[in-house]
Amino acid sequence: MILIDSHCHIDGEGFDADRDEVVARARAAGVRAMLNVGTGDPHSDDLRRAVAVAEKYENVFASVGVHPHDAKLYDDAAEAHLIELVKSSNRVIAWGEIGLDYHYDHSPHEVQRDVFRRQIRVAKGLNLPIIIHSRAADEETVEILKETYGDADEGVRVPPGIMHCFGGTPEMAKSCLDLGFLISFAGNVTFKKAENLREAARVVPFDRLLVETDCPFLTPVPFRGKRNEPAFVVHTAEFLAELYGVSPAAIAEHTTRNFLDLFKLSLAAD
Repeated sequence: MILIDSHCHIDGEGFDADRDEVVARARAAGVRAMLNVGTGDPHSDDLRRAVAVAEKYENVFASVGVHPHDAKLYDDAAEAHLIELVKSSNRVIAWGEIGLDYHYDHSPHEVQRDVFRRQIRVAKGLNLPIIIHSRAADEETVEILKETYGDADEGVRVPPGIMHCFGGTPEMAKSCLDLGFLISFAGNVTFKKAENLREAARVVPFDRLLVETDCPFLTPVPFRGKRNEPAFVVHTAEFLAELYGVSPAAIAEHTTRNFLDLFKLSLAAD
């Protein structure tokens, strides 16, 4: 059974002491690839660090972009830095995570919306799928995506990207599916009180489904409370298999194929 962690953050300082071991445990668990998503100050080396981690390990890829928490830091210099990272490494396969987060309000809402739209334009220009973060902003996230990806004649790639760590309603999921997005579920779908996420998962067809850890956050049951890591994506996949009434191998097959097709990848032999 081969799985892919479609969203992780193993470049963080919390993995500095045992990153090699974390990757080895993922391999041993059947997680053949992962997408390491860079976050942080776009004027610093935070995102360069994410790319460096991807370049160190076979079948680890990177995404760069400005998280909505840091939208207030986005400017021409930040954009130029990110574009340089994309062009300097073939391990950078996506732009993100980008989007809206009204839960914490680390950046003003208007700034978040403007920066979200601007980064979508850049990603389109580079022909990169986007990785979307949306929290407590369902309606406005969908509104912006309809503005920017709703024209089927525009010539943008389909699917245009991933709704990462999906936390919205079934209605939001359907809207995103209509726009061509893949939908990824993290360990929080296994939480006892997360029936809303399970309702959303039930509307996502297998050919649009992905799994992720978002590590070091959202550790799935039965390891909730511990630091999350890519190997634990197996437990999220097994939970979804039970939810859908299929085998874990079927979830692995579909989610792995969906990821590889989106990014037009084949996995290098370990």
